[in-house]
Formats: sequence, structure tokens, C-alpha cells
Amino acid sequence: MADAARGLRRRPQGEGRWALLERLLGELLVFAQPADAVISRFFRERSQLGMRDRAFLAEAAWCVLRNRSWFAHLADSGTGRMNRRLALLAVDEISPGSLSDAALMDSETQWLDRVRTVVATAQVPGYLRQSMPEWIMQRLEMQLGADAALACAMTLRQPASLDLRVNLLLTSPDVARTQLVAEGIGALPAGVLPEALRLTGKPALSRSKVFQKGWVEVQDLGSQLLARLVAPRRGEFIVDLCAGAGGKTLAIGAALRNTGRLYALDTSAPRLARFRPRLARSGLSNVWPSAISGLGDERLRRLAGKADAVLVDAPCSGLGTLRRNPDLKWRTQAADVVRLAEQQAALLAAAIRLIKPGGRVIFGTCSLLPEENQAVVDQCLARHPNMRRLNCAEILMQQRLDIPPSWDAFTADGDLMLWPHLTGTDGFYGAALVMTSAGWDNPG
Repeated sequence: MADAARGLRRRPQGEGRWALLERLLGELLVFAQPADAVISRFFRERSQLGMRDRAFLAEAAWCVLRNRSWFAHLADSGTGRMNRRLALLAVDEISPGSLSDAALMDSETQWLDRVRTVVATAQVPGYLRQSMPEWIMQRLEMQLGADAALACAMTLRQPASLDLRVNLLLTSPDVARTQLVAEGIGALPAGVLPEALRLTGKPALSRSKVFQKGWVEVQDLGSQLLARLVAPRRGEFIVDLCAGAGGKTLAIGAALRNTGRLYALDTSAPRLARFRPRLARSGLSNVWPSAISGLGDERLRRLAGKADAVLVDAPCSGLGTLRRNPDLKWRTQAADVVRLAEQQAALLAAAIRLIKPGGRVIFGTCSLLPEENQAVVDQCLARHPNMRRLNCAEILMQQRLDIPPSWDAFTADGDLMLWPHLTGTDGFYGAALVMTSAGWDNPG
């Protein structure tokens, strides 16, 4: 029995490994579900796979998703199964030495040699070479110009770094970093925010004692900056209206230094369930997670006019996170953006109903599209004459944060706009609004 179990755990060789990769691509490329969920299920159903095989399969699959249209363009010149060709292209890009166990046929070897020549010399549209849907590239060009849009698309085609937020309630950045290094996890200051660290390599962070003790949480530097726009004061009552898995909630709670009240609301009970273990590690006692049925929920009506600040981290296309979620660019259509913008406008209006005079609403997305960002805020201000914009640069400056000029991180209206090719973060948009009353403004 023990020998049989060891046999099940033995790493698949040759065609077996490649057949698995083809099968995984077959499940991913129908885009019926988010890619991370598909990959997780695929591995759960094949528990005998070892870590090396899981890493090989996952890395190659993500590479195909990042490069799907470009790889499909190259694959058209070959023969045989399409998913086999896509798999060969992915592995040839990330780890050419791994092709040795692919049992290449002569025709495949010759095709790959031709492809390498094409890659070096091909004159193709930028959106195709960077594997970006043409409609998204057009939106980027409208905002950035052709050259910067190409640079942005190139950055979004690369894997993302892994950033951490140090929980200042429990430790200091220096102590957290020292302990991570002692565990063999490379970490460097991420810049801009003193509590932000950026990891090197791909460590098994969840096994780290530093992580398990709640000293650090995974959170992109851009997401941490968006949370900083809330700028909470001790004792304030704050609502995170779309809390999700709670990354920004935890950052706000730590900034409150465990004072005041912080409601973490979301319509998804499963997302809030994933938040609870993070909350338990954090040392926070001022956070109340609660699932709501929607914007008509009685709990929201009871909170009307009471909040000092509301964060609306709105559901969006997520196109600023393509380094982490490359499948989104293939799963998202232009019509989805229109639907999402309507939902964002409704959430923003609901947030305004929750704040008291002088209260703030911080609206954010991880989208790069103006239809989900500035346009939503502009329409809101036109409908709510008692609201006005705050300058995000000033909000961050008051917290003694030095945003590099090279980031070009603020719009003409003073909103925050993080472009991945300039910031090295995910793409984020943020706007801060304040309610005025009887000629009295309190910028919060």
C-alpha cells in the first residue's frame, strides 16, 4: 500500500505532463470561470501531483493567458493540436530547457525554429504583439498616446510583484523585514509607503510565521495607496461598502489604531468569510464584518447620515490587475464596462447617503478605463451639488507621503491615477469627495 501511494505521488514524466497542460488549457480557454478558480479546481482533482509539476503547469498556463492572442497568431503557422502548440510556445518563453521532455516531433522543432525568427523580426500591430484586445488598446491610446499605451500594455503582460503591508499595530517594517529574511524570504522596502514591502522570488508566504502572526498582509502597493485616501482620524466611524476579502478594511483599521468603528460590508458572504481569518490575525477589535442583501438593505438605511467616511472600492473590469489576472482581458467586453459603470454610480450614490455633513466618500477602482473612473465621479458631482472633489495629492501630502513625480499619479482634477508602467503597481483610480453644508466645507 505504501509503495502504491508513493507511486501515485511520483512526478508524471514526458507526455503525461504535457497532456495535463493541454487539458488544463482546454479548461481555461473557454473562460467560463476566473482562471485562478479553474487552476485550483484542476489541482484539487489531481492531488497526486507534486509541487514541481504544479509549478510547471501553473506557470505555463498563466503564460498562455498573458500572451493568448500573440501565441495564437504564432500557432497558426503550425500543425497539430492548438493547445499543444500554445503549450510549447509558453514553455519555450519561460523555460526553454523544459522542452526536452516534450517529446518534440521533427516538424515541431522546425516550427519552433521558424517561430523564434518571426518573434525577432515580425512587424505586427502593437496590440497583437502585447496580446491586448484591440478595443482596450484603443482606450489606452486615447488617454496616454500610442507610445505610452504600448508601454502600459507591455507592463501588463508581465507577472506582478508580491507586495506586503506591514501591520503597524503589531510590529514595525524593520522587524517584519528582518524576520522574513531570517525565514529565507527576501523583502525590500517598496517605496512611497513606510509600511510597504516588496518580496523577491515566489516564496511560500502562507507558511511564514511572520504572516501567520498577522504581522504582514498581502496587498499591492497601489491598493495600499488607495486605502490611504480615506485618511481616517482616530475615533471616526467609517464604512467599507464593498469590503470583499478585506485588504483595504484591515489597512484602514490599523490606521484608526483600533479606535472608532469600521463596518466591513459586502453582498458576498463567501468573500467576507475569507476576510474573517485575516481579521483574526490582525489584532483589530474595531471592525464589524456584515453581509448585506444589496443597496436597499435595512442596515444601510439605519446608517444613513452617520458615517465620517465611506470607501467604495467598486466592482469593475479589473483591467488594472492584468499582471495578476490576465484572463480578465479575454473575459471582459466593452458592453460589460457600461453595465459596471451603472453599478458604480449606484454604489457612489448609496455611499453619499451614508455620510454626515463634512463626511468623505472615497471612490476607487482597479480599472484603467475613464468610463469606470472619472466619468462616474463627474456624473455623481453633477447629480449631487452638495458634494465637491478633494485633491488626492494634498490628502497624501498631509500624511507626509512623497509620490515620485515620475509616477504622474494625479489627474488634472486632482484624482489619483496609478499607471502600471509608471508606478510598478497594479492600475488604480481613486477620487475623494466631501459633503458640504450651508456654505461650510470640512475637507476631512
